Amino acid sequence: MPETASPSRHTLAVLVGSTREGRFAPVVSGWFARHAATHPHLDVDVIDLDTVRPYALRPGTPEFEEYAGRVAAADAFVVITPEYNHSFPAPLKHAIDLLNPQWHAKPVGFVSYGGISGGLRAVEQLRLVFAELHATTVRETVSFPLAWTLFDENGELVDPAPATKAADTLLNQLTWWALTLREGRALRPYGV
Repeated sequence: MPETASPSRHTLAVLVGSTREGRFAPVVSGWFARHAATHPHLDVDVIDLDTVRPYALRPGTPEFEEYAGRVAAADAFVVITPEYNHSFPAPLKHAIDLLNPQWHAKPVGFVSYGGISGGLRAVEQLRLVFAELHATTVRETVSFPLAWTLFDENGELVDPAPATKAADTLLNQLTWWALTLREGRALRPYGV
């Protein structure tokens, strides 16, 4: 994780929202993190909730402070979420709710996956959550309907062109918002 981003670079935290046994999240998040890393202005920090274990975090502990610090250091976020029963995973909600000002005035994008809807119902609900935290969600998303049919055994997309185009559009929007909001927070702290 980078300590300080230069004015032309920004830190993108990729929050992997699934902790379920046998999850498909590593395939989707692995592809997206590799792709995001090809953008020379991004410093990518993958925050995998399966490693963070949000239900075990307690304020004041080193593990909590590390998680809070990584979220605070990010200029932008991409949440990787599956859709479980028309919504997003409970550990993801808990991880988001553990913090508050760390999310303020920062942009959030989404990469979703699932059955026929590609996780879009989970994304729509997450937009409401982040609005309450004073975060700005970007319109564009990357969505993988029937995700397990789209990737090969090496975790690569069988047809990468559509997802790559969507990811580039998402990352370009996040970059604009990340740099604009970072400048805004520096000129006038959010909430003042």
